[in-house]
Amino acid sequence: MNLPNIITVVRVLATPVVFLLILGGGFGSLLAAFIIFVAAGASDVWDGYLARTRGQITDFGKLADPIADKLLLVATFIPFYVLSLREGGATPLDVVPYWHVLPLWVLLVVLGRELAITVFRGFAKQRGVVIAAGKAGKYKALFQSLFIGGEILWLALRSRALERGWDSPFWSFWQVLHGMWVMLTLAIAVVLTVYSLAVYIWRYRNLVHRGLT
Repeated sequence: MNLPNIITVVRVLATPVVFLLILGGGFGSLLAAFIIFVAAGASDVWDGYLARTRGQITDFGKLADPIADKLLLVATFIPFYVLSLREGGATPLDVVPYWHVLPLWVLLVVLGRELAITVFRGFAKQRGVVIAAGKAGKYKALFQSLFIGGEILWLALRSRALERGWDSPFWSFWQVLHGMWVMLTLAIAVVLTVYSLAVYIWRYRNLVHRGLT
């Protein structure tokens, strides 16, 4: 267990904490979830850098790192959807700005894509083909992270605004600014999620064809 792998394991262990903090609601819990999520995102970049520069790339790291990323995705999108069911339309502030709530179809597209790619990678590996992350997949992951971070912070500020009855001009301006960030990053993430899946299928279409025949 070298340092990059230890960082990856810590990131895996952080996912249930983020999950529970988001579901718990409240400004303090949500702010803590935001800080942990940002730290997890930074650690993802850091452990990859350390593994490459120190020559510590291992089979465990190759397996655990994408698992950690997918677990963090589950640990955030599912609570967002649960909060949408619990509070959607019940307060004057949207759970997801401009989207009002997190639609079920978005949850299915995002998590379904990850499941499909995971299964497909396993299928390809059995046939001696290693499917590496492409540019579309990396951009998809980036915009998903930008949305998740923005949404957690939005939920934290939303909680405090509802609690304190914020109505200042600055808060009104911030709602628009922050809301646009969340709305656009989610929209782009969803488009890239579908596009990146299509790219993988097209790129490895011969492999798909052999699997169907």
